[in-house]
Amino acid sequence: MSTPQVVVHRDKELMAQAAAARLITRIVDAQAARGSASVVLTGGRNGNGLLAALATAPARDAVDWSRLDLWWGDERFLPEGHPDRNETQAREALLDAVDLDPARVHAMPPSGGAYGNDADAAAEAYAAELAAAARPEDHGPVPSFDVLMLGVGPDTHVASLFPELPGVRETERTVVGVHGAPKPPPTRVSLTLPAIRAAQEVWLLAAGSDKANAVALALGGAGEIQAPAAGAYGRRRTLWLLDQSAAAQLPRGLYPPASA
Repeated sequence: MSTPQVVVHRDKELMAQAAAARLITRIVDAQAARGSASVVLTGGRNGNGLLAALATAPARDAVDWSRLDLWWGDERFLPEGHPDRNETQAREALLDAVDLDPARVHAMPPSGGAYGNDADAAAEAYAAELAAAARPEDHGPVPSFDVLMLGVGPDTHVASLFPELPGVRETERTVVGVHGAPKPPPTRVSLTLPAIRAAQEVWLLAAGSDKANAVALALGGAGEIQAPAAGAYGRRRTLWLLDQSAAAQLPRGLYPPASA
């Protein structure tokens, strides 16, 4: 378990630009060291904001996009191409504009596809896909992702792991179907905390005053069942990327002055 590091930016636009630059560097370093890189994407306004910033970043083309594996932390269980799917939004923000290898873009199954409306079967299939991609050196049933990104909800949820719901309590499975989510759509597919914790680096993104309480709870010692974001951490690094509004309730000594 890595100790959380907190970086606070002036506003959400600067946070997105800085996070995009940070991600480019991390991907390029991984590709230089190993030949490829793996990243887990998140949806929501901050995840999509980061991808949009990455699309226009001057150093975007430093990445060899054909040697990048992309996964998702969660997905709304909706038909393929639905505008509310994280995959659809990611393609619009960035993915359709770069030269990815389609075989290395690992979207979660949609509803109405091979698994019909069975989110649990879709979750099992995604878990099997992750397991097939894991290498012996990953020491587990999922790849040891270079970077796994998560948006933090106002209720402290990450991916589609909501406070007190069964998914956040899962300790064995790497992917679960989520039923009865408190925000629409109610049916989703999500990585679990054990899968999230397999990543080398976990980045949690939060911007806006509506996230301030959640950030303070998660970084203030709350338990992961009540505050799922508190249970999201990487093997080597856990990075909280915030704007000043989201950091407003944190003790000032928790992050260095220069980060603001």
